[in-house]
Amino acid sequence: MALGRPREFDADAALEKAMNVFWKKGYEGTSLTDLTRAMRINRPSLYAAFGNKEQLFRKVVDRYNHGPNACFATALAAAEIRDALARLLGRIVENLTNPKNPRGCLMVQGALSCGNDADRVKKELIARRLAGECALKERFQLAIDQKQLPESDAGALAKYFSTVIQGMAVQAASGATRGELQRVADLAMASLPATAQA
Repeated sequence: MALGRPREFDADAALEKAMNVFWKKGYEGTSLTDLTRAMRINRPSLYAAFGNKEQLFRKVVDRYNHGPNACFATALAAAEIRDALARLLGRIVENLTNPKNPRGCLMVQGALSCGNDADRVKKELIARRLAGECALKERFQLAIDQKQLPESDAGALAKYFSTVIQGMAVQAASGATRGELQRVADLAMASLPATAQA
């Protein structure tokens, strides 16, 4: 049995380049020409390695969540809720303003406004953002159960911090500086309900 012709490109590097294009332009704003030019491959090679544009975008989002967005789960694993949130917000501020990356957040800007053809992509990103909010809610509930926070509405706290994080992403895409976003993060931290011992 004859072996297939080996790929003439680095699939991992090509996926990284595709991530940067989608991150800058969003799903609908990115054309196949944008992708093939950035990835330095032709369309048949793109389809053979990654599938269609939607399948490629899903692979890119997975890569993003295991790369620039991986700080989420790591930060929330901290034993104390205030440490967890301070680490999370600090890493998000760094990522949103890292000059090596496009500004803002792929998960927020990738498909906020889409036509019918991209509806599945939009729903996918909504579901992934809600999964992040659910992880925050569980972490807040654990902190409440462990008396690290007073009795509070874990769902409302998660919604608030998710809104702050997504708002910072929009602000970063609009040119907000690291210092400006850190001040927003500090205000969010100051809004946490105080324990009786605090």
